[in-house]
Amino acid sequence: MASKKRVQSKAESVDASSATTDGKVREALRALEERSTPHDRENLLRFGIGAKNAIGVSMANIQSIAKLLGKSHEVAAGLWDTGCYEARMMAAYVDEVVKVSSAQMEEWCRDFDNWGIADTVCFVLFDKTPYAWQKVTEWSVDEDEFVKRAAFALMWGLSVHDKRSGDEKFIEGLRLIETGASDERHFVKRL
Repeated sequence: MASKKRVQSKAESVDASSATTDGKVREALRALEERSTPHDRENLLRFGIGAKNAIGVSMANIQSIAKLLGKSHEVAAGLWDTGCYEARMMAAYVDEVVKVSSAQMEEWCRDFDNWGIADTVCFVLFDKTPYAWQKVTEWSVDEDEFVKRAAFALMWGLSVHDKRSGDEKFIEGLRLIETGASDERHFVKRL
């Protein structure tokens, strides 16, 4: 209960009304730094998230800051460009799905360097784009471990959120899973 209060009171200190995109990104980074804890840094390792540029912030804090920032494609791009793990996680919550392009999906996917970022971006953002099924097909045969994982994470997200596609897309997805099931790489087979 105390930690929940801590999250709420600290989240209220975020000034989401910063005038510029750069100002909002700086404010978000400041808020993340304030919420960084040794416990959250240890949790990254405990969960096998080998993020190169992580500061150690809980998902609850990331989501609360993102909620205060509101939706902004430009702020999401700025957060992604920082290279900070937590800022990139927040970018998935802040981005405006209607503005996400196929090229952006490719660019961000090529930056995936751990399962946490791949799964979150696919479950929270990419699975709602009109390019999602195309990316499942393309990424499922990619040689990069986290790109291939993203294909299957994206398919999982679609199975939960895509209420419009017919059975044929999901049946084809099952064929892709069957083909990819022999991939022995840890972060592909573990999804």
